Amino acid sequence: MTPTRPSRILLAGGGTAGHVSPLLALADCLRRRDPAVQILALGTSEGLESRLVPERGYDFTTIPKVPLPRRPSGDLVRLPVNLRRAVAAAGRAIEQVDAQVVVGFGGYVSTPAYLAARKADVPIVIHEQNARAGIANKVGARFTDHVGVTFPGTKLAGGRVIGMPLRPEIVSLDRAAVRAEARAGLGLREDLPVLLVTGGSLGAKRLNDAFAASVATLRDAGVQVLHATGAGKDFVAMGGDESVPYVVLPYVDRMDLAYAAADAVVCRAGANTVCELTAVGLPGVYVPLPIGNGEQRLNAAGVVEAGGGLVVEDADVDPSWVAREIVPLLQDHERLEAMSAAANSVGHRDADETLADMVAQAWQDGGSRG
Repeated sequence: MTPTRPSRILLAGGGTAGHVSPLLALADCLRRRDPAVQILALGTSEGLESRLVPERGYDFTTIPKVPLPRRPSGDLVRLPVNLRRAVAAAGRAIEQVDAQVVVGFGGYVSTPAYLAARKADVPIVIHEQNARAGIANKVGARFTDHVGVTFPGTKLAGGRVIGMPLRPEIVSLDRAAVRAEARAGLGLREDLPVLLVTGGSLGAKRLNDAFAASVATLRDAGVQVLHATGAGKDFVAMGGDESVPYVVLPYVDRMDLAYAAADAVVCRAGANTVCELTAVGLPGVYVPLPIGNGEQRLNAAGVVEAGGGLVVEDADVDPSWVAREIVPLLQDHERLEAMSAAANSVGHRDADETLADMVAQAWQDGGSRG
């Protein structure tokens, strides 16, 4: 009987959580479909993937990191030699698992993987996380018709909007069903609105400073806060009151429970964050990073246009803004309900399954490699 899906797959991506998280979500989905599937993840020794992928139980191998410089530099001079070495290493990884499909998520390792796959005549599948496509995926999209993108409007040849592959605990989350349990476990009251504030694993100084100076304002308004400050960040919540909790944690191990407890979130606009909030239907107040190429603002554009979120400039986040904008929002139950529905309307909970279907289709279109 001819198999309907590939059983040997190379996944390439790393450097940041934005690349590693969807890679792991797809790997988990492929394993659910076929427990015997052989998966090898390709990354660099410096990236998060070197720790997160083996911890999840997947085989992992590395190739040299090859920066793709945007302007003249020493890296540009060394690029041809470095790229050849990385492509050769990626080719060995393809041979190691005898890959039937190569799936890339962008970042430093994906360009060598795409070039090695093309040389080996192995079908390629691409997933782009951000609204503004990176160089690696722009290169890879020239070699395949199987391209998934997270956001509408992403300019990537052949891109099909599928959303972001997400963790199972997010995809399956029923916020209403576990809200009481989540709030109790986090030290929050059941009967008052809850604001989640998070700047990601590293925190966001602008958010931390603004909310540290707003504890009394939020307390007096009856707004509870769950504030993930970032690991190693000093934070003193002045003016707290046990009757209106302000819970401070360096990070939240169970973000699904934080989402279940919250009525709204103040956060950066990384692709994973935007996609998780829309998947679970949480209103987001997005504060895009003021540096970079502006991709975070683009990431939030769709949900903001739909009415499920707001965007505020980083420089505008201060205690007066918290009092003027955030307090009224958390006190307006009807507005929060409307924003929740709007956020949910643009969310995707099945991107991992859709991307796995694309992997199977690429293999069928490209033919079996034994």
